Formats: sequence, C-alpha cells, structure tokens
Amino acid sequence: MLSNTLKGSDKKVSVLTIGFLGLFLLFSLYDLTLIGQIIDTAFSYSTAVFGQFWQWLMVTNLVIALMIAVSPFGKQRLGAVNSKPTIGTFRWLAMIMCTLLAGGGVFWSAAEPIYHFMTMPPSFDGVEAQSASAVVPALSQSFMHWGFLAWAALGTLATIVLMYAHHQGGVKLRPRALLYPVVGNKLENHWLGSVIDACSIIAVAAGTIGPIGFLASQLGYSLEVVAGIENNASGQMVILAVVVAIYSLSAFTGMDKGLQWLSRFNIIGAFALLLVMLVFGPTQFIFEHFGLAFASYLQHLPEMSVNASNPAWSQWWTWFFWGWFIGFAPMMAIFIARISEGRSIRELILTIAVAAPIVTNFWFTVLGGTGIFFELQVPGSISGPLADSGLPAVLLASLAQLPFNELLIPAFLVLTTTFVVTTGDSMAYSIALVVSGDNQPSKAQRLFWALAMGIIAGVLLLAGDGGLNALQSFIVITAVPVSMLVAVTLITGPIAVLRMQDKKATAESQPHWETAPVASQP
Repeated sequence: MLSNTLKGSDKKVSVLTIGFLGLFLLFSLYDLTLIGQIIDTAFSYSTAVFGQFWQWLMVTNLVIALMIAVSPFGKQRLGAVNSKPTIGTFRWLAMIMCTLLAGGGVFWSAAEPIYHFMTMPPSFDGVEAQSASAVVPALSQSFMHWGFLAWAALGTLATIVLMYAHHQGGVKLRPRALLYPVVGNKLENHWLGSVIDACSIIAVAAGTIGPIGFLASQLGYSLEVVAGIENNASGQMVILAVVVAIYSLSAFTGMDKGLQWLSRFNIIGAFALLLVMLVFGPTQFIFEHFGLAFASYLQHLPEMSVNASNPAWSQWWTWFFWGWFIGFAPMMAIFIARISEGRSIRELILTIAVAAPIVTNFWFTVLGGTGIFFELQVPGSISGPLADSGLPAVLLASLAQLPFNELLIPAFLVLTTTFVVTTGDSMAYSIALVVSGDNQPSKAQRLFWALAMGIIAGVLLLAGDGGLNALQSFIVITAVPVSMLVAVTLITGPIAVLRMQDKKATAESQPHWETAPVASQP
C-alpha cells in the first residue's frame, strides 16, 4: 500500500511526513518519558513566545474576514467563473459543522463550562467561583474558545486564498498555495513548498490522532461505568479498531458517499439529542443563561481575546486551543475549499465565522449548562466525577441526572464516536489530496492515511496516556511554523479578493463577441 501511496504523489512531502511520524513513534516507544519531557519543554516555550501573537492573529483574521463579508466584495462567488454549488446546502453545512466541531463538540462542551465554573478565568477574576454568579462567566469563556475566533481561523481567509489560487491561478490545492498571491507558482515544485505542506500535514495528523486515541480510552471508561465492562488495554484496542474501521471504510468510499452520510447522521442525531435534553433538562435555565452568557461574551470578547494577565492559565487554555486550531487551519481550509465551490464569499464567511459559532455556543450551553445546573443543585454531583475521572466523566454524570438516561448515554457515546470518525475521515481525505496533488485522490491513498493515523493512535495508546498526551501537546509546537503560514493570509486574503474582483470586472467589460465561441464552418 505504501508504494501505491507514493506513486504519483509529491515524494518529498510523503517522505518528510511519514518519516517524521515514524521517528516520533519509534522514539516514543524507545523512551516515552524523555520524549514527553522534550515536548513539555518545547510546548512551554512555544506558548510563552507565541501565545500572545496567536491571540492577535486570531482577532485580526476575524476582523478582516468580517470586513470582506459585509463589503461589496462579499458577493463574489468562489471557484470557476459562473460556477454553481456542487453540494447541497444542508450537506455542505453538515460536513462543515461535523468536521470542524469534531469530538470536542461533545466531551469539551460538557466539561469546559464546569471547569470555568469551578475556577474563574482571568477575565472574570472578581466573580465568586462555584456560585450562581459564576454561571454566565463560565459559559462566556467557553464561548470564546469555541466561538467566532476559532471558527474564523479554520475556514475563512485561508479558504478564499486557496480557492483563488486553485481556480484562478491553476495551482494545486495544497497549503503552499496560501502564498500564491505573493509568490505566484514558484513553490509548486520547490522544496520549500514540500516543507510547508509537510508541516501542515504533521500538525493536523497529530491533532487527529490524539482525539482518535483518546476516544478509545474515553469510551472504555464510559462502557465500564455504563455496562460494567472492564476498561483495560485490550478493550480499548478493540474500540479503536472499530472506530478506525468505520472511518477507513468511509474514507475509502469517498466524499460523495461515506463522509456525506456520516455528516448527515451526525447533524440529525445531534439535533434530536438536543431536543431531548431541552425537553427533559433544565429548559428555562438553559435558554435564560444562553442569552445572558452570549451577551456577556460579546461584551467581554475584546478583553478575553487578548487577555494575557495569567500566562500559566492561558498556556493550558486559550493558547493551547489557539495552537490547536491554528495547526488544523491549512488542512481544514483545504477541505472546506474542496466542498465550497459556487458559494459566495459572504455565504462562506457568515456561515463559518458567525452562524456556526452561535450554534456551537448554544450546544455548549445545553450540555455544559445542564451540568452546571445540577452542580448548583447538588455541589459535587458533577465536579466530583470530573476530579476523579476527568473529561468523559462530566458528560456521563450530567446525563445520569436526566430521565431516560439509559438511552441518552449510549446515544451520546455513539454521537461522539461519529463526530471523531467524521474528522478522521475528512482529514485522511485532505492529507491524501495534498500528498497526491489530485482533487480526487485514489482509494489506496485515502485508505493508507486513514489506517496510518489509526495505527499510530493504537501504538501510543498501548504506550500509555503519556504518548497521546505528548502528541496532543505536540500539535501546539507544530502550530509555530503553521501560524506563520496562516499569518500570511491576513495579506494574501484581501489580495485574492481584489484580484478576483478585477478579473470579474475585466471579463464583464469585454464585448460579447470577444468571449463568444466562434461558430464552426458548415
């Protein structure tokens, strides 16, 4: 399979990516403790030096994107001239929501608000933690991490640049194309372009492998609590094998089948579970505090976005998330570009940077707000399991308080699995697309990357949580070079929009007879 994967692909990118991930795996197996120490040191250095830069990068990216969206330039359509959307609106929205939200949309949405409720973030230092007055700040801080800034970084300016470079410039859909408006096609066959692509692939692979491995350990814990099945290494490996098999099969069948089916299932399932929680959960509490928290989020967004008063806190919260999202950005933008032909710039930006974050924030209020409600009623009912068993315990503890929890808990575990599976599928597709340089990478290439990420997750899972933790911290380190690439889109994004407008104006100003096809002679 490896020979089939390398055939017809950019061999430099393949060698750099596979070689680096292979060395990481070998050194982790040789001395995981040493690797963990090196990564911890590099992680601390990366966040200390680049944390505030990432904050301003996220803010500037959102501001420029929104300015383009509300301007007359926002009416331009992405892709080939006069192109129409190739994917239906519902399926387009479903694929975006499920890929970008991923597993974090379930476990983090339940756990992060309770974390902030128990210990106030720096922007709300004066508020008493674990009190009724702490609910709104806790939700507001969660909204900030999973709101406008995060979503905008994953698919606005970068997507516009990639679509301009690909459709108007004729270059391949790869991370190096983000530099096309300033360097042209000079990087198409240059070694520096291969390094840029490899860095982006390594970052997104690390960010995808970690959640796949953690999903196996989290489901193992959940099955032990719910069904009494012992949570051991062999059980986790069986779970991992099932997860990898599902998303590998989906990646093999292609974007038009497996991925679209999974995305549709996720959206319908999430909406159904949302309604159930609203009906049987603390409905009034959820709606009331969503409104209050969202207003607080908007009010405090400028302060929260650039607050660096507590570096120790920011390192493991805001800077960690920003590094994570920035590391994903180029590959996510490629995926969105692949499915967004025919959409207007305004439609793309307002969907990804405004509508999707609001939906995400409401989802966080339903899951996280429900847990906070029960914690207020009975202190320790949610925070106790969190302290004892970590992230997955919050969701289970919250759902256990609701009617029909024997059905709700398995349903949410299935949903969490399919969210992570969707991300694994889409990222395997995007990596294969970049490595092959083909908008329709072969089944062998898609399957190779799907299985490779699963195998690495399995080996690190057997090595212990330290391997997966090291990998998750590693994505923040890889965000350092990737953030430089993303920062360039602050310039290349507006350039691409202006050039698209000029090209459109030139085409429209040409006389009809100049552009009309010449009739053939009888």
